[in-house]
Amino acid sequence: MKTEQEKPAGLPENAFRPLKPGEKYEPLMSPSKNYPEVNLWSVTWGIVMAVIFSAAAAYLGLKVGQVFEAAIPIAIIAVGVSSATKRKNALGENVMIQSIGACSGVIVAGAIFTLPALYILQEKYPEMTVNFMQMFISSLLGGVLGILFLIPFRKYFVKDKHGEYPFPEATASTQVLVSGEKGGDQAKPLLMAGLIGGLYDFIVGTFGWWNENFTSRICSAGEMVAEKFKLVFKINTGAAVLGLGYIVGLKYAAIICAGSLVVWFVIVPGFALVFGDQVLNTWNPNIATAVKDMSPEMIFSEYAKSIGIGGIAMAGIIGIVRSWGIIKGAVSLAAKEMGGNKAEGNVERTQRDIPMKIIAFGSIFTLLLVLLFFYFDVMQGNVLHTVVALLLVAGIAFLFTTVAANAIAIVGTNPVSGMTLMTLILASVIMVAVGLNGATGMVAALVMGGVVCTALSMAGGFITDLKIGYWLGSTPKKQETWKFLGTLVSAATVGGVIMVLNDSYGFTSGQLAAPQANAMAAVIDPLMNGVGAPWALYGAGAVLAIVLTYFKVPALAFALGMFIPLELNLPLLVGGAINWYVTTRSKDESVNQERGEKGTLLASGFIAGGALMGVVSAVMRYCDINLINESWLANPMSQLVSLVAYALLIIYLVKVSMSIKK
Repeated sequence: MKTEQEKPAGLPENAFRPLKPGEKYEPLMSPSKNYPEVNLWSVTWGIVMAVIFSAAAAYLGLKVGQVFEAAIPIAIIAVGVSSATKRKNALGENVMIQSIGACSGVIVAGAIFTLPALYILQEKYPEMTVNFMQMFISSLLGGVLGILFLIPFRKYFVKDKHGEYPFPEATASTQVLVSGEKGGDQAKPLLMAGLIGGLYDFIVGTFGWWNENFTSRICSAGEMVAEKFKLVFKINTGAAVLGLGYIVGLKYAAIICAGSLVVWFVIVPGFALVFGDQVLNTWNPNIATAVKDMSPEMIFSEYAKSIGIGGIAMAGIIGIVRSWGIIKGAVSLAAKEMGGNKAEGNVERTQRDIPMKIIAFGSIFTLLLVLLFFYFDVMQGNVLHTVVALLLVAGIAFLFTTVAANAIAIVGTNPVSGMTLMTLILASVIMVAVGLNGATGMVAALVMGGVVCTALSMAGGFITDLKIGYWLGSTPKKQETWKFLGTLVSAATVGGVIMVLNDSYGFTSGQLAAPQANAMAAVIDPLMNGVGAPWALYGAGAVLAIVLTYFKVPALAFALGMFIPLELNLPLLVGGAINWYVTTRSKDESVNQERGEKGTLLASGFIAGGALMGVVSAVMRYCDINLINESWLANPMSQLVSLVAYALLIIYLVKVSMSIKK
């Protein structure tokens, strides 16, 4: 073990850049050695984390519409517990704890975006039935499909594309795990940034000392411009989102932001200009307001966002077409391996996956379970409806797996709600065409959406875990195997939490926002009753994605910017600009590189601290501890204070990143 002690603190120099011809990446845990990974300690702690964070994430997601990423707080807790108990060689164990526990956030996102819509629609259609097994089985089967469909693409995203994608969340989690193992110079800046970022976001989220957003509505002139010209500027001044922007980098941040600026400064005011006096409610009969009387935010959510969804869907299809060779290769590899056993001996430990033969059989078996679930429960014994539903779910989940993984790799945000909305719309249109409509059709479409949503959410989250494992030198096969246990535990927990929350608050009481589920319910109700979808807006987004691709602009990143609110995109640009500034000031390239790496460490600390304190804020909200003075937040001065605090945070990130030991 002496060689391990001699390794430098932190990841190798070539961890975050493309490899030169003939160059190889050597992870912290040597591929030629075996390390403690799967044991009673790591599995037990992984399950505990999965239960706790599933419950916390489900509550917060349904209460305020935000699902926090569980991977980073779990990594912090894993490091903390192993350090407190003085466990030796705990790095492999901590990766496993993080990997099992992180099932919580992804299963939650998949479940709460769709399944509460069943309860919301039940108010209107009492004949609809909702039970625990429906929610548990759809989450479980979706999660399992996401794992099985992603594994064939692990090598491509994780190894072959080394240094090409920023992987912001994986970077932050990896830095946390490394700091726990190495200590010293690596741990101090990360810990300090974690404390600053965590305290900063906690003050905002719990005490409300300043506003979390700065907007152009701060003065009467800005308010007038927003209402008359539909132009509004917003930026989130949180530490975690700033850190995310730094790791994403200027290139992708600029493209994402460009998408956002086009929506908010061209499309939103353009809508008001072109359709001013019209009430556009063809696909949403509840809209009774003329476009010119809507706020910019309402125009965005009712119309402009749909262009982003169309763009994401088309960018996804283009991505599928472009990566067809990879998809075909993965399928043909599985087919080749079906004939006989491939010896694992010649494959190094850090590149060993679950055999493709098992993946193929596992996928077929899981799809058979989906078929039985649909036939006996959802479709009420109709063979045609069952077969059509299965083909839709399997096709969309498999093809969009690469899209979800790609989105996470670029920006750390999975556009799963947008892709699920497209799935629901497609499912509804096709199911109506084969004769399934009304209340039964809504249940069917939502359960199908739940399976797809969870599969895509799992695929996006799991690629993060596998990238962490790749950087550190874990065994992919072990991560993949034990991910199924985490999925089972999280699916059971989430199903229970949704039922408890419905009994305690009710999804139609107003106490639980459940914005995504409400959006899904609003879309599916008219579709199943013969009212159309905003096809023209989806089509406009699709055409834009094709044009962008033609001009070699990454369409997925641009469309993500169109879909994600402006206030969450602008900080990415600020963080990316800081990254560029820090890494270009010196004529000595090695100094620039060292400064960039230190900045990555600090940014990871911001993300980690913000994520962990987000959990604490969630618990406090659950306990009805509200220390925020709403009247102060309504005061424009609270936004000015937020700007000052944000400026200090930026100065800290720049100054400390630039101060390196010569």
